[in-house]
Amino acid sequence: MNPIRVLQWGLGAMGSGMAKLTLDKPGLKIVAAVDGRPDYTGKDLGEVLGVGKQLGVKVTNRPEDVLNKHEVDIVIIATTSWLKDQIADLRKILNAGINCISIAEEMSDAEAQNPELARELDSLAKKNGVTILGTGVNPGFVLDLLVVALTGGSHNVERIEASRVNDLSPYGTTVMNSQGVGTTPEAFRAGIADGSIVGHVGFPESIRMISDALGLGVDRIEQTREPIISKVRRETPYVAVEPGMVAGCSHIGVGYRGSQEVIRLIHPQQIHPNLENQETGDYINIYGKPEIHMSIKPEIAGGIATEGIAVNMIPLVVAATPGLKRMIDLPVPAALMGESAYSRRN
Repeated sequence: MNPIRVLQWGLGAMGSGMAKLTLDKPGLKIVAAVDGRPDYTGKDLGEVLGVGKQLGVKVTNRPEDVLNKHEVDIVIIATTSWLKDQIADLRKILNAGINCISIAEEMSDAEAQNPELARELDSLAKKNGVTILGTGVNPGFVLDLLVVALTGGSHNVERIEASRVNDLSPYGTTVMNSQGVGTTPEAFRAGIADGSIVGHVGFPESIRMISDALGLGVDRIEQTREPIISKVRRETPYVAVEPGMVAGCSHIGVGYRGSQEVIRLIHPQQIHPNLENQETGDYINIYGKPEIHMSIKPEIAGGIATEGIAVNMIPLVVAATPGLKRMIDLPVPAALMGESAYSRRN
């Protein structure tokens, strides 16, 4: 079995985790790495990752030097949550004729908020004979793909309510900033008003995926966001929160068909919820025939699962037909534990 050749683009909290996981998979091989940090440029990837050995892969800040379809089968890019901020890099990848997995939340269903860019990406991918997928733990798995999968035996579905109570602590500055972690309540509300704080990125994407998969006909989405105020000091490698400051965001997204609510997604997420005795968990309730109530406690670990899903989807994306894909368009992910996992086909 020849390993799938991977270029890791972005070596932050998630990107470095994905790179380390890729190193552990015999069916995958990291052949290149891209990152814009000046202190990483020219260093061996093993040194940047802190794995205690040289890997023979130098980190570069010039993607054009390593985007070679004869040497790279797929790029995993972990640089931002926003499609508009990543689109220029995605164009470079697709025009180079290389498959791509992005963990930008808006890429999980690019058409939900960026229909013109989604059409462009789909056209570019098909033109160059490659596949591009957006994924992650959420959006991409817990509050969309897993919800869809649980309806597989349903006769009918009247409405869905799902929630994810999770710990943001493993994530880096991009996520912390988008959630308003470390701000004052006043700054949080100002950030919501001017768009610099958005809470969870992905409700329109998740709701659209569920609606499309089931045919629920959602035609309107409403969202609310409230700050989670900490009563204790909390700290991660990326942010410190004092009592009275914002530790996270309680975010709700509701999908309507006409005046009827058919999907409600609830996502209170914060750093170190355990410091205020808040248990984490994932909960899915499907009302219809039959009723289904699923509970996973604690939560499916966000950072670990994002890394895992992105890496585990690599063989499925490489084997897919060309174009822009969503998780509902491809086989479900599975852990890459043996040779047969690398040879699954669509």
